[in-house]
Formats: sequence, C-alpha cells, structure tokens
Amino acid sequence: MANPRYLLDTSVYSQPLKRLADSASTRRWDALGDGACVVSVVTCAEVEWGLHKAAIPRWWALYEKVLKPRLRILPAEAAVWSEFARMKAVQFALGRPVADFDLLIAATAVRHSLTLATHNVRHFQLIQGLIVEDWSRD
Repeated sequence: MANPRYLLDTSVYSQPLKRLADSASTRRWDALGDGACVVSVVTCAEVEWGLHKAAIPRWWALYEKVLKPRLRILPAEAAVWSEFARMKAVQFALGRPVADFDLLIAATAVRHSLTLATHNVRHFQLIQGLIVEDWSRD
C-alpha cells in the first residue's frame, strides 16, 4: 500500500455521492488512486450528518457500498487534538477564527504531514503550517 499524500476534505470526499460530481476532483482522485488519499473521521462524521439530515435510504446505501470502505480513515487521536488546540489558539490570537471541524481536519493533515485536498480553500487558507490544494480546478 502506498503512503498517503492527501487528506480529502468533505468537499472532495463526498463527490462520489453527488448526482453531478465535480469532474476536476474526480479525475484527480482517480489519477492518484485511493492509496494516495486518506480521510479524517471528522469528514466521515460530516458526511454522515448530511445523510442523517437528508434521510434518504438510497444515499445511505451508496455511502456504505461505494464511499465508506474506499479510504483509510484517520482517527482524531490525542496528538491531533493537541494540534487542534494549538491552531485554535493561533487563529484566535490573529483574530481570524476558523470553524472547529475545519480546524480539526486541518490538524489531522498537519499531524500526519498530508496535503489537504479541498474545494473550499478559503476555509483553510488562513491556517499556518497547512498545505492546501484546490481540487475543484484542473
């Protein structure tokens, strides 16, 4: 198994569930292969929250069959939470708060030395020490 290089944000990870998936990120993910990508448990929780909210059984079935088993899921262990706390303090001191789930995903990427793949660069661009790639563009 290849060493992962990318942590997929929810905006990228959820693309296989969308009726009109973004072609740029889908091509990028396919070209790299699943071995180059991982996902945070936080991202899985965001996707599952959306599925609970929608309450459409066929979407759940698609998630369980196609998406959930596809990538290794990184936990939010103590080192990730410590990185999250440091990042939150930095963002607070700079007067540029970032949503907690986004910070926790970013902390996972930093802790595991991964590049964060996202469609929402503006959510992450203010976080120091985080390498971000916009997968919504070719």
